Amino acid sequence: MSDGQTYDYDLFTIGAGSGGVRASRVAAKTGARVAVAEGQRLGGTCVNVGCVPKKLMVYASHYSEAFEESKGFGWSLNGAPSFDWATLIERKDAEILRLNGIYERLLRAAGVEIIRGWAKVVDAHTVEVATDDGPKRYTARHILIATGGKPTVADVEGAKTYGMVSDDVFTLKTMPKHITIVGAGYIAVEFAGVFNGLGAEVHLIYRGAHILKGFDDDVRAFVSDEMRKKGIHIHLNESVECIEKEGDRLACMLSHGNALKTDAVLYAIGRTPNVEGLGLEAVGVKMGQGGAIAVDDRYQTSVPSIWALGDVTDRVNLTPVAIAEAMVLVDQLFGDGDKVMDYSDIPTAVFSQPPMSTVGLTEAAARAAYDEVEIFTSEFRPMKHTLSESDERTFMKLIVDKQTDRVVGVHMVGADAPEIIQGLAVAMKCGATKAQFDATVGIHPTAAEEFVTMR
Repeated sequence: MSDGQTYDYDLFTIGAGSGGVRASRVAAKTGARVAVAEGQRLGGTCVNVGCVPKKLMVYASHYSEAFEESKGFGWSLNGAPSFDWATLIERKDAEILRLNGIYERLLRAAGVEIIRGWAKVVDAHTVEVATDDGPKRYTARHILIATGGKPTVADVEGAKTYGMVSDDVFTLKTMPKHITIVGAGYIAVEFAGVFNGLGAEVHLIYRGAHILKGFDDDVRAFVSDEMRKKGIHIHLNESVECIEKEGDRLACMLSHGNALKTDAVLYAIGRTPNVEGLGLEAVGVKMGQGGAIAVDDRYQTSVPSIWALGDVTDRVNLTPVAIAEAMVLVDQLFGDGDKVMDYSDIPTAVFSQPPMSTVGLTEAAARAAYDEVEIFTSEFRPMKHTLSESDERTFMKLIVDKQTDRVVGVHMVGADAPEIIQGLAVAMKCGATKAQFDATVGIHPTAAEEFVTMR
C-alpha cells in the first residue's frame, strides 16, 4: 500500500507489547522500514505486570498445598516450611529482565528501530516522541497504535490514596498478612489464590451475585465453592464505600455497614484502554465505548493511515489474540491481504486455585443460539487426592448442539485445566462432534480422559 509519498518509515508502532512487537517484527521481515516507540520496558503488560509475573506467583503459591499434600505420599518435612516474599520478587524481577532483553534482541534482529520514549500522534503520518534528548518527530506511511490497557482506578474515597492496582503487586516490598481484593474477574480471583496460598488472609469483595462474570454459571459456582474451601472469604452483593487509615492498618467501610480491617486493598475492577496522551481525537481518530479506539475488521481507524489492535481496541483482551491480530494486520499492509481473524472459539483460562479453563459457548449462550442442546457434566475427586487427603474436586462440562452433535462448549475446573482445554480447542476448531469425542480412546489414568467418557 503506497500513496507515492516519502516517509521515514513504512510502519511506526506506538507500544512494544505483545501485539506491537509481533506486528513490528513481522512487518520488518517483509522488508518494510519499521520503528517502535516505547516509554517503558519492552514486552508490555503481559511480560512486565501481567501474564508472566502473575503466573510465576501462582506457581509460588502452590507450594504450601504441595508440602501439605506430600505427607499422604510418605514425605515428611523437618520443620515447617517458610516463605520469603523478597526472594520471590527478586527472582521474578530477574526473569522479567531476561525477557525484556529477549524482546529487544528479537526486534533488532528483525531490523526494527527501537525508539525509547512516550509517543503521540501529531497528524495522519507524523509521530512525536518525548525522548531523553527532547521531542523528536518521525513520519510514517502507516501508524499502529498498540498501547494496550491499564488498570481501572476506583472512584471511591480513599481508594487512590490507600488502594493499589494489579501493577503495584509486583513491586510490593513486603507481603500483606491480610489483604482485601475488590473485584471478581480474572485478576481478582487469581490474586486471591496467590495471596491465600502464600499465607495471607484474603477477603474478596464483589458487588454482584456471582464471581467471574461472563463464564458458565456452573463453572462460576464451582470455582467459588473451591475458593471458599481453601479459606478465601468471598463477600458477594457487597462493595467498599470508602477506605480510611487507622494506625498502620486500613479500614474498608462496606456497603452493608460493616468495617473490614486490612493491611492492603487491591482493586481489580477491570482495565481501561491506554489512550491518554496519544493525541488521537485531535487528528480525527474516532473513539468507541469506554475510550477504546474504534476500528473496522481490518484494524483501520477512521483515519486511513492509522491502525490499532489489541487491548486498546477493547474487544477480546487476551495476549494471544493481540498477536494473532498483528499477523493479520501485517498481511493486510505488506502481504497478500488474505488473512482474516477468527474470533470464534477462543480458549481462555483463569489461573485460579484450582484453575479454570474454557472454550466455546456457555450453557446460557448455547441455549440462546441453538434449538436444543445436550449438557454433559462430571464432578469427581482427582486420583492424586485419594492419598493427599485434600478435599479439592474437579468439574468438567460439555455442551452439545443436539441437531448436529457438534460440541459447542467445553469447560473445566481442576488441575491442568488450561493445558487440557488447549488441546480440546483444536478439536472444536475442527468441528468435533460428541460422537467423535466418544470414539476417542482416553489416556488412563488421567483427568482428561473424562472428556471422552461422558455419557
